Amino acid sequence: MKSPVHRCRDVEHSRGQAGVVSSCLQAEQRIPISKDVITSSSASATWFIRDACGIICAIITWLLVFFAEFVVLFVILLPSQNLTYSIVNGSLFNTLSFLALASHLRAMFTDPGAVPKGNATKEYIESLQLKPGQVVYKCPKCCSIKPDRAHHCSVCKRCIRKMDHHCPWVNNCVGENNQKYFVLFTMYIALISLHTLVMVAFHFLYCFEDDWTKCSSFSPPATVILLILLCFEGLLFLIFTSVMFGTQLHSICTDETGIERLKGETGKWGKVPCWESMQIACGGPISLSWCSPFTGLNCKKNSPNHVTIPQGEIIEEDIIEIPLS
Repeated sequence: MKSPVHRCRDVEHSRGQAGVVSSCLQAEQRIPISKDVITSSSASATWFIRDACGIICAIITWLLVFFAEFVVLFVILLPSQNLTYSIVNGSLFNTLSFLALASHLRAMFTDPGAVPKGNATKEYIESLQLKPGQVVYKCPKCCSIKPDRAHHCSVCKRCIRKMDHHCPWVNNCVGENNQKYFVLFTMYIALISLHTLVMVAFHFLYCFEDDWTKCSSFSPPATVILLILLCFEGLLFLIFTSVMFGTQLHSICTDETGIERLKGETGKWGKVPCWESMQIACGGPISLSWCSPFTGLNCKKNSPNHVTIPQGEIIEEDIIEIPLS
């Protein structure tokens, strides 16, 4: 895993007005902190967001995939007289479905990069060993020291590193640690939808040329209704997931999250090249593991040393500047 860092920005005091902090931020200095400090409050336990809307959306996602599975198998493939056609398409569809649902689970149950709650204490800030003149920012909602490029999610009730957006369909934020799985989920759903539309089109042609009573084990009206519903679902999700997939790839290549683009927070950090950003997001050099929801982000190295968070009272200020003397 990637060694997490807190980026603390140097600021200058305006000479014209005493005590006023200049808005011009100087070069960033990275303060390395052990991953145990960053994720100690969330990674040790199973990550799951208890949001009713998100849970319902996640269940609907699975039900829609199961509906497509039912129609493809029992309306399209099993009644087909071409055994090779049924085996090839059935294997492809079920493989893509399995990978899509596995990606969905990984995106939903993976900590997206949550910052520990309640670490905004004087003792913790002193443990960072910051230089005089540097400042750190506290999130007033979750009382945590806010790393650069982190944003607070009102649903997760946590600050998330490199938060792109909160997706109710995976009942989780899309952030630094689970963006790969969200990208895979959208990609596999788009492929399933495209494959389904092709099979529906061929099945309609087959039924028109042959007797409708022989091309399906269901009655002709039921067959038509099921195929139309599947066609509508496939078309809708193909458009939606294709757009999301393209948006995520653009965010990765430009090293700019959706929320940063919305808030106009571009250019406040050193952007990495597109290919390097892809390797960071997907877990290392290009390989088949990029397409697997079962591999982790191996390019992020874990720190061997365990660092505990010093306990203390939460500070009141939202912006804490290290004294010059």
